[in-house]
Amino acid sequence: MSEWMKYALYFTIGGVMVSVSTYLGAMGRGFLAAFASTFPAITGVTIVLIYLNGGSEHAYTYAKHLLWLLPAWVVYVAFLILTLNRLGFWFSMIGALTLYMGVVALIKLALR
Repeated sequence: MSEWMKYALYFTIGGVMVSVSTYLGAMGRGFLAAFASTFPAITGVTIVLIYLNGGSEHAYTYAKHLLWLLPAWVVYVAFLILTLNRLGFWFSMIGALTLYMGVVALIKLALR
């Protein structure tokens, strides 16, 4: 399989997962949408593809850094939950992303 075909397949897999989550969320099925978004299928497929393309050391590094970034993700989601109804969607999203990037920067500094 050519490099372009591989990346087209990766793009399609990711797009299907986003589409399923968006569809379920738009239908008012928030729990199922969240489940589809956080289900380890994307992470699992990513680890498998990293392993197949780069070996176990790269897959290990990816998995290890997923855990390090978990606190940033929790801050992001918690901020959205706490502010979405008060600040509106766009302000909450911008604030959540800003906090996420700030926590990621702090984690990166702490890992040096």
